[in-house]
Amino acid sequence: MLNKNVIQDLLNDALQTGADFAELFFEDTNQEAIRVTSKDVSNVSFNNVHGVGVRLIKNNDVVYGYSNDVSEEKVRALVVSLSASFTGEKKEATPLREALPFDNKVKRPMEDVSASEKTEKLLALADVILSHDKRIVQSITQLLSWKQSILVANSNGVYQNDERHYARVILMGVASENGQMQQVFEGPGRAMGFEIFDDVNPFALAKNVAERAIHMLSAQPIVAQEMSVVLANGWGGVIFHEACGHPLEATSVAKGLSPFTGKLGQAIGSSVVTAYDDGDVDGAWGRTSFDDEGMKTQKNLLIENGILKSYLVDYRNGLTMNHKPTGSGRRQNYKFPPTSRMNTTYIAPGKDKVEDIIKDTKYGLYAKQLGGGQVSPATGEFNFSVSEGYMIEDGKLTTPVKGAMLIGKGHEVLFKIDKVADNLDFGQGMCGSISGSIPTDVGQPTIRVSKMTVGGAGGQA
Repeated sequence: MLNKNVIQDLLNDALQTGADFAELFFEDTNQEAIRVTSKDVSNVSFNNVHGVGVRLIKNNDVVYGYSNDVSEEKVRALVVSLSASFTGEKKEATPLREALPFDNKVKRPMEDVSASEKTEKLLALADVILSHDKRIVQSITQLLSWKQSILVANSNGVYQNDERHYARVILMGVASENGQMQQVFEGPGRAMGFEIFDDVNPFALAKNVAERAIHMLSAQPIVAQEMSVVLANGWGGVIFHEACGHPLEATSVAKGLSPFTGKLGQAIGSSVVTAYDDGDVDGAWGRTSFDDEGMKTQKNLLIENGILKSYLVDYRNGLTMNHKPTGSGRRQNYKFPPTSRMNTTYIAPGKDKVEDIIKDTKYGLYAKQLGGGQVSPATGEFNFSVSEGYMIEDGKLTTPVKGAMLIGKGHEVLFKIDKVADNLDFGQGMCGSISGSIPTDVGQPTIRVSKMTVGGAGGQA
């Protein structure tokens, strides 16, 4: 890593030909993946990501370049090459401040744990899934982990390092009977080391994966129709994340490509909806002490009682929008310039009880687990598959159903949420956007959408 004085000189060089802003982002990341397929260790891999990204901004124009060679000579050559994109008055970078301390509470760093201990844990989890029922024909258990060390410095005086530890346990079970197959997945992740195995109780999750796979073998195709939909807590929040969270990012808002552009202070949902994005939830999968622009992460109130309160804003889009950054600048690695992204995004808990929401629903679908889907941030249109669902009839859960597809527009669904339970929970995933793939949490309590289009291949009701 280059020393602070050299970095200061590089930032000054970047402003020699008229750029208004210069930024250097250094990264060193070690990644590990261990995979067990049924009873065999099928893959062990290690990877290192190491390099520097350089970003220059003048007005609304941006140039970006990167290199995996972080020597002073190579970085300076990259800076000079990029600065030639601009012509104008020479500027001077603000003196770099002292780095603030970052928060790292990792108890057992992955590099301190042997490969054999990790593998034994995965084999034991595989046994839980496979031994549950003879109809379980395959299991996949996987441990993904990485440690990312970063340093970001810019011409506004920011000089900040951070160290992020990520761990994710993948559990999957496949059940088969009479030509029918069902696959169930769980993927808890944390900003932790090996202590994730103490935090998430993966053996209980493994048993649950097997039980659900067997249970869903009896699922019947659902009939396409409009109906009430009760979305379970935790991973059910992926709809809000995709159909509402992304359109609240300045990446879309600044370009006018969001249904929420220009609506600060206006009602964009029902009065029972309050939502946050929080970059500093202790141990959360989407947590960082500082974002990838060197700003302290924070808890951002997005929606309060249905009223739009804030967007998620990075430095560059903040200039366009005349909006202060919100600690939301993120990127996959040094090869990507940062942009506004979510961390831990969730609908806040309400006052209803889950059992009361079910009892109050005469007819509808209980979407316990969602699968993949598609969304257009510009319009908020989405479709998401339901990997585990049950009919609600006369206030009770009845038949398990398969093939359900939730279809709608995020900004319309927000107004149709009429019940919010008190059981907030989170799910973890990798979120993709123009700055790459990053760890994020989605979350919500159980909610009810009064009416939603549900696709399906079943016969007539």
